[in-house]
Amino acid sequence: MHVTDADKSLIGQPIDVVPTPALVVDLDLLDANLKLLGDYFAARASKLRPHFKGHKCVTLARRQLAAGGSCGITAAKLSEAEQLVAGGVTDILIANQVVGSGKARRLAKLNREAAVRVAVDCPENTGELGAIARAEGVTIGVLVEVDIGMGRCGVTGELAPELAHLVSITKGLRFDGLQGYEGHLVTLSDPEERRRRVPEAMQILLEVKTRLEAAGRPVSIISGGGTGTYDITGNIAGISEVQAGSYALMDAKYRTVRPEFAVARVVLATVVSSQQGRIVLDVGSKGLGGEFGLPMLDGAPGATVRKTAEEHTIIEGLSARVGDRVRLIPSHGCTTNNLYRRMWITRSGRIEDVWPIEASGCLE
Repeated sequence: MHVTDADKSLIGQPIDVVPTPALVVDLDLLDANLKLLGDYFAARASKLRPHFKGHKCVTLARRQLAAGGSCGITAAKLSEAEQLVAGGVTDILIANQVVGSGKARRLAKLNREAAVRVAVDCPENTGELGAIARAEGVTIGVLVEVDIGMGRCGVTGELAPELAHLVSITKGLRFDGLQGYEGHLVTLSDPEERRRRVPEAMQILLEVKTRLEAAGRPVSIISGGGTGTYDITGNIAGISEVQAGSYALMDAKYRTVRPEFAVARVVLATVVSSQQGRIVLDVGSKGLGGEFGLPMLDGAPGATVRKTAEEHTIIEGLSARVGDRVRLIPSHGCTTNNLYRRMWITRSGRIEDVWPIEASGCLE
C-alpha cells in the first residue's frame, strides 16, 4: 500500500512531523507550474502531452490534464500506462518500444479500455504487435519513431517512410504519425544554441511527414519535445504535441535552463550527525538519485553539498543540530520520484494531502 491510514492521519499537521527522508511538494508552486504551461499550450496549435515518468503519480497526471492545453499523457513504460488506465486516463502514448509477446498482449488489452499508442522502430516489432492486436480483437495506434540526433531508439529519416508503410498495411495496427525526441538538446545551457539546433533536429521529422503525405499517407500526429524546448518545439509548424514532464515539479538540472518554473518538489531530510562544521543527513543516493550530479540545498546559499553515499549526504558550511530538518533539491527529479511511494502535499508548510506514486519502482 502506497498511502496508509497513518499517513492520512498526519493531514493538517506541520510537514516536520513526517518521517524522513520524505518527498515533499508545495501545492501552490505545483499548480502555478501547471497553469503556466497549460495556458501556454491552450493558445497554440501544438498541444501538451505531459510525461508521466517525471512523477509517476496518477493524481498529478489528472491534475495536469485538468490544467488545460493537453491532448493526453505520455508514458515511458507499459507498466506506467497500466497505472494510468487504472486511474481513468483514456489517451496515452507510450513513447517507447513495447517488445515481447507478453507485453504486447498487455498493451492490446489496455486498448479495450483506452487509446494507448506505442512507438515502433523496426519491422519485427511491428509484426508482433499486429499479430497480437488481431488475436485480441483491437487496433493499436502506432507512431514510427525517428532518430533525430539523440542516438537512442528510432529509425533513420530515410527508412521511416518504408516502416510507416508497413505499419499502415499491418492489420491490427493504425499508423497515427511520427515521434522524435531531441533529448540531446533539451538541457543545453545556451538558449540561443537551443533555439538554433532544435528546429534543425525537428526538420528531420517534418521532412518525413512531407514525403509520406506526398505519397498519400496522412500524418495526424508528430510528437516530441520536452521541458527544455517546449517554447521552441511547440511553435514549429507541424509539431502537434510536446512531451514535457519536468516542468511540473522541477529539479536542480532543469532549473538552470527553465527558471520560469518553480521548484515545487524537495526531499526532506534529517540531520543525524553534526561534527566540526560538517553535517550528515539521513538520505543518500538511494533516496535522491544522482543522474545529473549532486543535489542542491534549498534555502541555504552559503552551504555546500560535498558528497552522497548510499544512505548519507554530507554538507559543509551549514549550521544545524542533530534532529534539524534540511530540504534538498534533486539533480534529476524523474529518477528521484521512482524511489518513493508517496508525495506529501503541502500548503504553507502544512500537510494538505498524501498522493500515492503508483508507478514508482515499476520496471516492466
